[in-house]
Amino acid sequence: MTVTLSKSSDRTSNQILLPSIRWETYRAIACDLESQPNKRLTYDQGLLEIRMPSELHESYKKLLGRIVEALTESLGLEICSLGSMTCDREDLARGLEPDQCYYIQNEAEIWGKNKIDLISDPPPDLAIEIDITNSSLNRFAIYAQLGVPEVWRYDGQTITIHQLNGDRYLLSDRSVAFPIIGTDDLQNFLELKHQVKENALIRQLREWVTLRQR
Repeated sequence: MTVTLSKSSDRTSNQILLPSIRWETYRAIACDLESQPNKRLTYDQGLLEIRMPSELHESYKKLLGRIVEALTESLGLEICSLGSMTCDREDLARGLEPDQCYYIQNEAEIWGKNKIDLISDPPPDLAIEIDITNSSLNRFAIYAQLGVPEVWRYDGQTITIHQLNGDRYLLSDRSVAFPIIGTDDLQNFLELKHQVKENALIRQLREWVTLRQR
């Protein structure tokens, strides 16, 4: 099977929704698209969505990723960055590709592994969702079934932190992975994107962490 997707030239994400897709077909498509980074898959019990993110989407994805990485470095935490790693479980017939995902609290559990099996291994500790164009499938329900404890969601204007509580997510004003930082802080740093260049923004974040630790 060969799947070829072309990236849209506009500022929104193209979406394709395919019904009645068997698990084996979904996995074959996921493998076939590994060489095409500009796509995100969501699979929910037979429904397969393929999204092709815009440049704006990718810009905020990378910036939030740099913020996470700078936080771990400034706080002396180890991290395993797995980008848009496919997170799925055949027993649930569900899966998705986060915009970014990280092992932080459970980094030691998966360190050195070449392949992660979410049936036996813990899920990522933190996932990042850029929802400038919303998915037509309920990705948060899939994250909850996979057991991802924390999701940061940015809709193009506002960032929110979602913490897993039982089988659903509750809004939180502070990160579990990084208790030092809250939604107001993250919002302020994201808004700096329009005022300073990227490396300067990250330097300001590092200085902020240093001051907070004194």
